[in-house]
Amino acid sequence: MTLLAHTGIVFGRSLRSTLRSKTNLFFGMLQPLLLLALFGPLLTGLDMGVSGSSWQTLVPGVLVQLALLGGSYVGLGLLMDRNLGVLDRMRVTPVSPLALLLGRTLRDVVQLVAQSVLLVLLGLAFGLRAPLPGVLLGLLFVAVLAAALSALSYGLAMNVRTAPEFAAIANTAAMPLMLLSGLLLPMALAPGWLAGASRAVPFRYTVDAVRQVFLGHYANTTVAVGAAVTLALAALCLMGGARLFGRVRG
Repeated sequence: MTLLAHTGIVFGRSLRSTLRSKTNLFFGMLQPLLLLALFGPLLTGLDMGVSGSSWQTLVPGVLVQLALLGGSYVGLGLLMDRNLGVLDRMRVTPVSPLALLLGRTLRDVVQLVAQSVLLVLLGLAFGLRAPLPGVLLGLLFVAVLAAALSALSYGLAMNVRTAPEFAAIANTAAMPLMLLSGLLLPMALAPGWLAGASRAVPFRYTVDAVRQVFLGHYANTTVAVGAAVTLALAALCLMGGARLFGRVRG
């Protein structure tokens, strides 16, 4: 109960801070919206190599991209708090150290899921057609992935000294993962060697599963594998993030 109470306190504080930063909220949402609005129409009518419309291919990819990029970079905010001494003051309070991680992570999940809902609504305006249960399952995938990557990002932020160091690591990891996951274009369009390399990237299985549920397919092998891989990745990232969070470098 103490952990839950402390997590709720940290979550509330973090959420209020986020809601006060209107500029960050606006520009954090603007990039995926622009991607959907400006890139999506280019794919209309093209053979994507998979079943469904181009919007049923692109929107799930952008949702997973939002979780990937949004979750990976949240550590920058924690790094700023750490360098300003805010985190040190919080760590000497009775608040559980794990709650400091979980409260912030929960805030990120709420924020990214809310942004994902807006993306889906924009996709519907452009022509996306997806069943409501499929959309809800897709949002659940986004929530799990966002929690995993946010926790890992916070763990990394506790073990680097400067924002440029953090950004260099995050950029180097995120770019190939994003390209090899087939987020914007399915890997069915890739040459054999590239499609083979992408099978080592767990996000590929997540986005393939989200695309399936957006088509109304809930009980096939692709969805089962995607769910298993996403949950396994989340467990590893949460454990790794918690361990790194408690091991602070000077």
